[in-house]
Amino acid sequence: MTLIVDASSLCLNDVHRFLKLEELSNGSFTNFLSLEPLSEFEQQDLLRIRNDFGCYLNARKVSEGLVKFITFAPLMRLAGFYDLPIRLTMEDSIAIAVEDEDRRITGRIDILAINSFQSNIAPPFWVVVIETKNSAIEVGEGLPQLLTYAFKSLEQQPSV
Repeated sequence: MTLIVDASSLCLNDVHRFLKLEELSNGSFTNFLSLEPLSEFEQQDLLRIRNDFGCYLNARKVSEGLVKFITFAPLMRLAGFYDLPIRLTMEDSIAIAVEDEDRRITGRIDILAINSFQSNIAPPFWVVVIETKNSAIEVGEGLPQLLTYAFKSLEQQPSV
């Protein structure tokens, strides 16, 4: 019998145990990213996004949907995630079968950006995966769920 587990119920120990993922000790992204300095316009836009979110957060708990709308939508536009060949999808279902155990982990990715430039051979490359939570939840609570989705992308690309 296969046990079905929702990805949102996993803790980091579950991710390490079920998916055999390990944390790297250096934790540096410098080898993967080459970033240009922000323009004055980009800095002002980031300040506006921060201030907008702060106003809502000060007034009340911010729902998961509002977090996406107020912060991630403008941030992704600013970062160029609306431009081709990147394609966005929201609330995509994902299922991960763990081979050495009778376990299936399921969940829904809040926001997935993929490089949609495809040859007939290559699958799409996952560019970014976003998991949002409402403002009452500790920011690290979504990490096991996010790592689970990232693990699934290893079927399509060599690293995450």
